[in-house]
Amino acid sequence: MRVLPFRFEENTFWLLDQRKLPFEEVWVPCKSARETALGIKEMVVRGAPAIGVTAAYGMVLAHLSGENPAEADALLRQSRPTAVNLFYALDRMKPHWGSLEASLREARAIWAEVEATEQAISQHGARVLKGQVLTHCNTGPLATGGYGTALGAIIEAYRLGRVTHVWVDETRPYLQGARLTAYELQKVGVPATLISDNMAAYMMAQGQVDAVMLGTDRMALNGDFANKIGTYGLAILARYHGIPFYPALPLSTVDPKLESGAQIPIEQRSAQEVTVIRGQPIAPEGFPAAHPGFDVTPHHLVTGIVTEKGVLYPPFDESLRAALGIG
Repeated sequence: MRVLPFRFEENTFWLLDQRKLPFEEVWVPCKSARETALGIKEMVVRGAPAIGVTAAYGMVLAHLSGENPAEADALLRQSRPTAVNLFYALDRMKPHWGSLEASLREARAIWAEVEATEQAISQHGARVLKGQVLTHCNTGPLATGGYGTALGAIIEAYRLGRVTHVWVDETRPYLQGARLTAYELQKVGVPATLISDNMAAYMMAQGQVDAVMLGTDRMALNGDFANKIGTYGLAILARYHGIPFYPALPLSTVDPKLESGAQIPIEQRSAQEVTVIRGQPIAPEGFPAAHPGFDVTPHHLVTGIVTEKGVLYPPFDESLRAALGIG
């Protein structure tokens, strides 16, 4: 059973508050682009594909609430600077600023494309998985609005009898793995075990991880990619232990303007997300903390890139360009 992160009803875009899962299912109403941008920024909704769909509907709400479309677009673009799907969706919406009907049609099309794309990603990704798989952060329907990217592939591989068990990184500091991935796997009945992020090396050394598959927030044309902080470390561990390492993503997550990951902007989030968990301080008051929301994994640590057009292999600067249809 898929749990979708949003719905559009009666001129309101409702967001399932992912900060409160799995303990409460609370729906947050958005009636304007400003409210939508806040929902993205404060991680009521998160995950690159889901952010893109949400931003598209934010522009629909700008029409309905009478907001200036250029100002609404600027607000939404500032909400999460790393997720390229945000900009992809807003660029798609821009030609339709003058028409509510056209804007709504385009937003619906973006959402439908996410679903179709992720069905294909899940099928392609499932073919390269077997045994026990480790994943990081959250890449299921909650993160996308569709079937999921990496987690969609993992669930499909389990359905096909290829995957037997999933190791779920808790994903500090925001705990998307513990709160959301565990929640989704439990809903669909896939055998899984939660581990803290610093247990991954131990599990690999014990021979209990056969592959790593996770998501992507932005990828450069050479295959370098940004994903939730901790991804780079997993890639290094997987290479050391000889374990296949796959990012899964729709091709819309590839930024054709970027030649390498060095050009990807990294969002610096609040220190409080590190020092406080669900309102409970876990560090001395006022103690400084760093929180880069993402890190960049270099392409030479990647086994293959799972996309809706199949699994791409090195050299990635050639296979990605071919998949994107660019020279």
